Amino acid sequence: MTDATPATRLLQPHDKDLGGGFNVRRLLPAAVRRSVGPFVFFDHFGPATEQPGHAHDVRPHPHIGLATVTYLFEGAMMHRDSIGSVQEILPGAINWMTAGRGIVHSERKPERLLAETFVNHGLQLWAALPQAHEEVEPAFEHTAADAIPALFEQGVGVRVLVGEAFGARSPVTTFSRTVYLDIALPAGASFALPALAPELAVYPIDGDIGLDGVAVPMHTMAVLADGQGANLTAPVTAPVRLVVIGGEPLDGPRYITWNFVSSRRERILQAGEDWAAQRMGQVPGETEFIPLPGKPFGVREPDTGSTPA
Repeated sequence: MTDATPATRLLQPHDKDLGGGFNVRRLLPAAVRRSVGPFVFFDHFGPATEQPGHAHDVRPHPHIGLATVTYLFEGAMMHRDSIGSVQEILPGAINWMTAGRGIVHSERKPERLLAETFVNHGLQLWAALPQAHEEVEPAFEHTAADAIPALFEQGVGVRVLVGEAFGARSPVTTFSRTVYLDIALPAGASFALPALAPELAVYPIDGDIGLDGVAVPMHTMAVLADGQGANLTAPVTAPVRLVVIGGEPLDGPRYITWNFVSSRRERILQAGEDWAAQRMGQVPGETEFIPLPGKPFGVREPDTGSTPA
């Protein structure tokens, strides 16, 4: 296989150890590619073993202008937010939290598992909301694993997590054309991925793949040329699980600072002031929170969506 082609850009992860063997790989945003479709953030965490007496809890923190999309391969976490949602997140389900004008949430180890040893492994994505919907009312939507369409296409198992593909449509509500697939390639299998959206990327979770003759190592994101599909192949020695993300490109630049996304710089600054003053709401039952980082609260230049490859 070749190492790359002009039509495919390979993004390497930025790894961070959060302690206790809990590793997070960040693929988006990247210096050479800020977004794929509506997705402006892509974190792959774990597999990480959770031990009794230790927890990688995320204390209450705010968001605006985006939707968080949480998907687990293994494990469990408890979601609570400032609009009163309480939901245990389990493998195979999609949890879509629309921040809109502002929401606060926490993610913690479920109480039923405090004395248990288990593995957490999953993906956390952010989808920037279209400008017309950046200030919608916050909402939380849980779609159970058994409600996600699952099918066999070309002899390959495909779960349509978000959006529409191969005649199946996910029930998850979105604000723009969005694609998110979980694909299980059998050992030695080949799969023709059509151009399901103007922008697409492929990310192998647990093994290397081939993509139109390009070697794509595990934990590397392959961003396809705009409007193109690809032929995906698994090695003959082992099956590979991968995800496909994409959709319509962003409708203009986005500022991204800390947990805030907006098309307007002043809105980011206002969100920072609101959180510092604790005016964004509270999660019932929570007494902790993550403080606003840094003083002064900086705002980076806007992300322009599809950085040319």
